[in-house]
Amino acid sequence: MYRKAVLFLVLISFVFLACFWCVKGVDAARLYAEPVQGMKLGLLELEEKAREKQWHMEPLNEREEGGLGIVDVEISGQRIIGFSILEQKLVYELTEEELEIMLRIVEAEAGTEDEDGKLLVANVVLNRMASDEFPDTVSEVVFQKESGEAQFSPVSDGAYYKVEVTEETIRAVERALKGEDISQGALYFAARKYADSTKMKWFDENLKFLFAHGGHEFFK
Repeated sequence: MYRKAVLFLVLISFVFLACFWCVKGVDAARLYAEPVQGMKLGLLELEEKAREKQWHMEPLNEREEGGLGIVDVEISGQRIIGFSILEQKLVYELTEEELEIMLRIVEAEAGTEDEDGKLLVANVVLNRMASDEFPDTVSEVVFQKESGEAQFSPVSDGAYYKVEVTEETIRAVERALKGEDISQGALYFAARKYADSTKMKWFDENLKFLFAHGGHEFFK
C-alpha cells in the first residue's frame, strides 16, 4: 500500500513537471517569435506607407511635360525634378552701350517702383523707338532734347549718372526686350506729384491719358 502511494506521488510529480516544461516551452516559443512578429508588422506597415506614398505620387509621375518641366518619381519614392525651360529670343537686340543706357534710365526713372513699373518705363522707351515721332535708338531717345531741355528729367538733373542698377531693373528690362509690353502703347509718362504744373497741364490738354501705375501716369 505504501509503495503504491509513493508510485502514485512520483507519477503525479512527473506529470506535473511534464506539464510545467510544456507550458514553459510554449511561452519561450512565443517570446522568441515576438521579435519576428514585430518585424513582420513593421514591414507590413512600411509596405502600406510605401503603397500610400506611391498612390499620392502617381499623378506627378503621369504629368506631361509643360512649360517649365516635368516631375519624375523613382522607385524609392523620391521626386526628381527636371526643368526644361524654353529659351525666349530677344525681340530687341541692343549693343552693350545701348543696354547700359536702357538699364540706367529705367533705374533712374522707376527705382522706387515695382518690377512692372520698371517694365513700363522700358516699354515707353521702346515705343518711342518704334514711333515716327521719336528717334530710332535707345541712346537718341534717352538723350533727346526739345528746345534744349532733356526729355527725361534724370538726364537733366544728373540722377541718371549716379544710379546703381538693381537685379529687379535687369529683370524688367529683359522682359521688355523679350517683347513683353503692358504699356498700351504709351509714349509719355509723368509723376504728377513731382512734375512741373505747366508740363502736366500740357500732358492733360494734348495727350490721351491711359492709366496710372505706382507713382506714374501714362499717356500717348
